[in-house]
Amino acid sequence: MSGSPLADAWLRTHEDELIALRRDLHAHPELGREEHRTTAVLVDRLAAAGLSPKPLSSGTGLVCDVGPQDGPLVVLRADLDALPLDDEKLVPYRSTVPGVCHACGHDVHTAAVLGAGLALAEAAATLEGRVRLVFQPAEEQMPGGALGVLAEGWLEGATAVFGLHCDPALEVGRIGLKSGPITAAADALQVRLNGPGGHTSRPHNTVDLVHVLSTVATGLPDALGRLVDPRAGLCLVWGHVSAGTAGNAIPRTGVLKGTLRVLDKGAWHGAPAMVQRIVDGLVAPYGAHAEVSYERGVPPVVNEPSATALMAAAVRSALGPGAAVPTVQSLGGEDFAWYLDRVPGSMARLGVKPPGQERPHDLHQGAFDVDEAALPVAVRVLVATALAALSAA
Repeated sequence: MSGSPLADAWLRTHEDELIALRRDLHAHPELGREEHRTTAVLVDRLAAAGLSPKPLSSGTGLVCDVGPQDGPLVVLRADLDALPLDDEKLVPYRSTVPGVCHACGHDVHTAAVLGAGLALAEAAATLEGRVRLVFQPAEEQMPGGALGVLAEGWLEGATAVFGLHCDPALEVGRIGLKSGPITAAADALQVRLNGPGGHTSRPHNTVDLVHVLSTVATGLPDALGRLVDPRAGLCLVWGHVSAGTAGNAIPRTGVLKGTLRVLDKGAWHGAPAMVQRIVDGLVAPYGAHAEVSYERGVPPVVNEPSATALMAAAVRSALGPGAAVPTVQSLGGEDFAWYLDRVPGSMARLGVKPPGQERPHDLHQGAFDVDEAALPVAVRVLVATALAALSAA
């Protein structure tokens, strides 16, 4: 496998260290905005290489520049946080934190951007500009940590931003690329219904709250499917339903919680008002009071065409002509989208599936893991992309 000479030279002596660091992060996962240990590990390693990492004002996450201050600025982004899941794997680097697990590959993203930054640092004086490493907190939360990075101005003046995300359906050595939308918008939705309560023998004298709750649970997704262009790919799925404690008592409150995802940015902008209107219409005949809490999550990640073409060429240069493969838009959400609202760039999918494995565990499962051969692949791709972007600016 050919690759950037700079990345190859660094990996010859540091690949084992890179894998060990990823395993250390995996064994010590931290939830969003609690990534204090992870931040400290990265600060120490970057400082040991003679760099000057700067922690974010929020207390977790950091940025670090590599290269001369003059010239273009290219950003490589990683995310630090884990998920509130138990680690189900029986591996030496299994999570040591009960109920917290790197089930989305953020440990891989972090190790890869760190490795790329350290490789670039060995030739910092020869770079045609700066490469900024952004290690953001809280990608899994709403609102995500990308907004904090932007608020502190760390993408101001950047000419391009790039990132990788693990893809368990794609074999190691392959990078999935797509110009235009590659993920969906993802928002959090809660509907709370209130009524006077009462006896199950006399639902006509009160608000039959569980019935109304079920009406909203099924009627809202159905209505959205008829009122929004099907090509927008809008999908509302509930993950939590609760009401009542006794089988013979009509409860006074009930709650639905879920996520609304949509592929089209225009439909995303109109969704909150439409949801409110539909819920009001569904509950009105029964006299229930509805409180709709609609929390914006992220817009779709929309890859800029020329940045995607540049990244595809860098993949072919670093890994060979067959490594860059097409991919499709998913309903997953990613707050990398906020960066692309400000700066042109692209996010690609990093193949992490072991060769020959037919049914890998999906993201956000406690048994999710990666083939660690993906780490040097990611470093080569990120280094080649950063160098190409600096040359093209």
